[in-house]
Amino acid sequence: MKIIAFGGSPSKNSINKKLATYAANLFENSQVEVLDLNDFQMPIFTVDIEKEIGQHALAKAFLAKIATADILVVSLAENNANYSAAFKNVFDWCSRITGEVFQKKPMLLMATSPGGRGGASVLEIAKNAFPRYGAVIKATFSLPSFDANFDVEKGEISNPELDTQLREIIKGI
Repeated sequence: MKIIAFGGSPSKNSINKKLATYAANLFENSQVEVLDLNDFQMPIFTVDIEKEIGQHALAKAFLAKIATADILVVSLAENNANYSAAFKNVFDWCSRITGEVFQKKPMLLMATSPGGRGGASVLEIAKNAFPRYGAVIKATFSLPSFDANFDVEKGEISNPELDTQLREIIKGI
């Protein structure tokens, strides 16, 4: 089983990429590929640029990666209660190629943040929107207070209750 995981942030130290990587590696008998949004930097989408250059090659490459997955593990960064501009731009370019960006792939949808709400606003937005773009959301998970609940050195959730919760969710997918 192949898992494609990514964090919805371009930060080199993305806490969402760390969470997605950890969660993806909890799946048994799987091959994990972690995508970095920095590898898919494109000009800000506008219909004028699209008319000029057509479908962007990096959007096609992102969609090709999604196509290889059996399961998607996505953890979204929350910027001002919404998606990060970097993720939204990749999403916008991809959605112009196909309305089914997530290609009917089963998805574990997550978010984390330094705050106590754990990206709850962006998680709710994505939970409602992504199915219209081909996501089959099997479960959601929010990790609040990232710095208090994730051991960056070990690359794992340090809060036993939250770690057990995530592991149970993954068993059910």
